Amino acid sequence: MRLSEAYAPGRFGLSFELFPPKTPRGEEELFRHVAELIAFKPSYITCTYGAGGSTRDKTLEIVSKVHQEHRIPVASHLTCVGASAKQLRDYLREAWAKGIKNIVALRGDPPQGETTFRPTAGGLRYANELVALIREEFPEFGIAVAGYPETHIEASNARTDLENLKRKVDTGADIVITQLFYDNSHFFDFLDRAQAIGIDIPIIPGVLPVTNLVQIKRIASLCGAELPEAFTNDLDRHADDTDGQFKVGVAHATEQVQELIGAGVAGIHFYVLNKSLATARILSGVSLPG
Repeated sequence: MRLSEAYAPGRFGLSFELFPPKTPRGEEELFRHVAELIAFKPSYITCTYGAGGSTRDKTLEIVSKVHQEHRIPVASHLTCVGASAKQLRDYLREAWAKGIKNIVALRGDPPQGETTFRPTAGGLRYANELVALIREEFPEFGIAVAGYPETHIEASNARTDLENLKRKVDTGADIVITQLFYDNSHFFDFLDRAQAIGIDIPIIPGVLPVTNLVQIKRIASLCGAELPEAFTNDLDRHADDTDGQFKVGVAHATEQVQELIGAGVAGIHFYVLNKSLATARILSGVSLPG
């Protein structure tokens, strides 16, 4: 199944994003949580790809195992960081051979310790170049790309950022999955602006439930996401209470997801951080289409 099929008329696309665990215990826990998430009948599951290709083999192993054990479509992230065009082609061939039919095509963040992106010798500079390579040489793959409701932190302005997205779409992307956000008005504004410049493929909101205040402040600062003041204040009131933070985060995400569904979004993509409880609580508390 290509990713776009998850959002065909009459369908609601539910998807989850994993990351490759660093330890055998982490992997065991991951697949326990995946089994719990499968109960919600997701359309597909994705797995991230480490900077510099640091998790190349593990990413392929994880998504292949999810596909084999649960017979569900999967997608591997793929970035331009630390890879030549030849290495990217090799990865794509191996992914296809393992039953992975979809790619989340990203430029990728600079490696740790570096502040600017530098292409590898013989590599690619922009995500649209990766999309072009996949679409021209591996046309069978479904392709997702990233969108930024609050603008990519490296973009000079929102218009330029949106034009970059349009290039990825025009080059052959099937769907857009957005960066996390905590104020739905940012997503709705982004959707309107994207449609106004001719982006007509599905744009899927990405949701990361908050379960830890310190963690989400760090993540939000790295990706430029705004934490609404009232939400932050609620979390601050439970600064020394892990369960309290969890409940506030789940309540906020449940309200956020229900509003998005009510507005008619094509689907929801959950950044689950290899856990299932928060996402399961949210999905049990909303009315999914269909």
